[in-house]
Amino acid sequence: MKKEFPAIKTERLLLRQFADSDLENVFKGLSHPEVIKYYGVNFQTLESTKEQMSFFANLEKNDSGIWFAICSADNKTFYGAGGLNNLSKEHKKAEIGFWLIPNFWGQGIIKEAIPLICKYGFGSLGLNRIEAFVESENKNCKSVMAKLDFQYEGTMKNCEIKNGKFISLEIYAKLKDNLIKIE
Repeated sequence: MKKEFPAIKTERLLLRQFADSDLENVFKGLSHPEVIKYYGVNFQTLESTKEQMSFFANLEKNDSGIWFAICSADNKTFYGAGGLNNLSKEHKKAEIGFWLIPNFWGQGIIKEAIPLICKYGFGSLGLNRIEAFVESENKNCKSVMAKLDFQYEGTMKNCEIKNGKFISLEIYAKLKDNLIKIE
């Protein structure tokens, strides 16, 4: 029996399962130069964006994580996406990721959505650790991590190649024991 995909709702936001109708919005975000500058995935066509939609669906199917469409509470405006992947049941940890369409940057959407995703991960998924790998040059994301009480743990220098150049990744993490109560 398939479990029900959770919907998380606040006065302002709805975090829900992706629908086929989200394809154009996912393409709009993951083809935008400012979004993909520090994001590991990007698409040049609507057709190729279907890969991302399959990724979202397969995460849950394979029990390796969960990603939510982040929308307005009335579900009329698609803001972006956020979720957990690389879920390790053995080690009770997962990696968090997120992106927003630039029109919605600076409105506190991520600051509201990420704690909801963390609460779901720590509560419903039984995680002990949620970690983020942030490109060292991504000042906006590092600022978000600090505002959301993710602890900086160190830098993996020149650990990946992106666009033909080595990049460094900073590691941030939040532990269940350090979780501030989210109501």
